[in-house]
Amino acid sequence: MEQQQEQHHRRRRAWLAAIASSCLALCACALQPPYQAPKVVEATGWQAELPHGGSVENLVDWWRRFDDPAVAELIRTAEADSPSLAKAVARIDDARATLTSDSSGAWPSLTGSGSVTRAKSSVSFGNEVFTSETTTRSGELDASWELDLFGKVRSARQSSQAQLQARIDDWHDARVSLAAEVADDYVQYRACRQLVSADEESAASYAHTEKATLAAVDAGMTPASDGYLAQANTASANASATQQRVTCEELIKSLVELTGASEAALRAIVDRPQAPALPQPEGFRVQSAPADLVRQRPDLASSERALAAAYASIGKARADRFPSLSLSGSIGLSASNLTTPMSTWSFGPSLSVPLFDAGKRKAAVDSAQASYDEQLASYRSSVRTAVKEVEVALADLDGAARRSDDARRAVEQYRRYDSAMETNWRTGFDTLLTREQARRSLTSAEITDIELQRDRVRNWISLYKALGGGWQGNDAVLPVAGTTATTPATTQGTIQ
Repeated sequence: MEQQQEQHHRRRRAWLAAIASSCLALCACALQPPYQAPKVVEATGWQAELPHGGSVENLVDWWRRFDDPAVAELIRTAEADSPSLAKAVARIDDARATLTSDSSGAWPSLTGSGSVTRAKSSVSFGNEVFTSETTTRSGELDASWELDLFGKVRSARQSSQAQLQARIDDWHDARVSLAAEVADDYVQYRACRQLVSADEESAASYAHTEKATLAAVDAGMTPASDGYLAQANTASANASATQQRVTCEELIKSLVELTGASEAALRAIVDRPQAPALPQPEGFRVQSAPADLVRQRPDLASSERALAAAYASIGKARADRFPSLSLSGSIGLSASNLTTPMSTWSFGPSLSVPLFDAGKRKAAVDSAQASYDEQLASYRSSVRTAVKEVEVALADLDGAARRSDDARRAVEQYRRYDSAMETNWRTGFDTLLTREQARRSLTSAEITDIELQRDRVRNWISLYKALGGGWQGNDAVLPVAGTTATTPATTQGTIQ
């Protein structure tokens, strides 16, 4: 009898070992090939003219290479308390939590329970009452493990991992966008102050002309219509100067919003007496090809990681159509002061096979496939848009550089012309009106030159952003859970 029981136990152990071996083999099964990032850019060079004279090889920390330290200071202030960066950090923390939750499915779950009960009972026999007290203790340990036969858990983990990487790339993209926006607003503000001076000078010139014209009208030397025109020109020039001052104030308000600094503190930064008229950056060489944008731009890296997550979701939906096998067991122990301890245990596999669900699981696969196709189209569109942004920035930068040279020569010639008209007017060879027209031509040329110089710096900033802002996916700086955007932990990507 004992020999038969021993043989039975051997066969049972061999059967369980065979099941475990088969399950482990099945766990390695995959229902779709490994993910590969699509190649959507085949161009090997840029079509637009590349900037010449660049000297900065590494775009990291490019902001500190401006000749105005206010640029880097404003960006540091903005990063210290940015709602957009804080939102990106919160999304990273959420993605990490999701990854931990999805990864837990690959491990067995273990739960324990225990209880202690104190009871009192009384029994009467005739006039006597007998009382007894009992203490019952029990404990139980339950374990279960769903074997990942067809890669359902693995696919879910891969999807969550890709989503986490996408959220990290979003954080880098938020930093690039924030830095570029702050720098762009500051450049516009510095140019705006120059434009205010030019408009005020133009308004003063019109006022001078108006005074001379009205005197001529009163003397009967000029028709009244000239006086009306002179007054209208002065009013229009004053309105332009006022509007330009309002634009400068709006840029201040925008910088206050971006940086989170008080307006008084911000003005102390942007209105420093030693600040240059317009901040000038160092140029940089554009050595990358269009295909390099995928690893240079964090927004494209995020879109590609979202595509990988969608691909993994297809595998998860496919695995859900196949049977699932679980192993479960429990151990229990109970005892009281009136009885001997008792123990129980159980162990065994359970198989769940989907037989009929009216096409629900197949529809889930189709939905996951459609989501992947949609994300692929979005990714391809994002890459094309990124290439266009670089090409446009290059074209704008080249055009602004060429126009700036012409505008600078125009200012020089108009200044000579104004000087000549000044001399002619003082010697009586030209009228005051002719002299004021020359001054206004000079002012108009100066305004055009200021605007072109401003646009040229803004185009450098646009190109910097379009090229990914110096970020590299294999050498990044990320925030970790429980930290702010200003206390990153080094893991992967660098951007300043």
